[in-house]
Amino acid sequence: MGWPGHLPRFWVRRGNSDLFNEGGGHMGEKKEKGEKKKGYKVKTFVTEVKIFQTMKELRDLDEQVNWFIAANGVKKVISVSDTATTDNTGATIGLIRVLAYES
Repeated sequence: MGWPGHLPRFWVRRGNSDLFNEGGGHMGEKKEKGEKKKGYKVKTFVTEVKIFQTMKELRDLDEQVNWFIAANGVKKVISVSDTATTDNTGATIGLIRVLAYES
């Protein structure tokens, strides 16, 4: 089984299920008695990309993500993914960064 083309790579295909279960963790994952459930979460950050200011905007986006990680006590980063948004001419006008993490 490969990665489904329409889903971000941090979603795992297990049998007929493409997503994490509602309680966090992967389908079929069992927890020991007294063990705390893992909580997988996703946070999205967005920035506008302006001509000749891209490096500054990327630094600002990095700072925003790093602040979020520190301020929210993120224990483990599972995935960070960027994708560009474009206008009707194909020019890049924005950037979306998705952070998958364990709380």
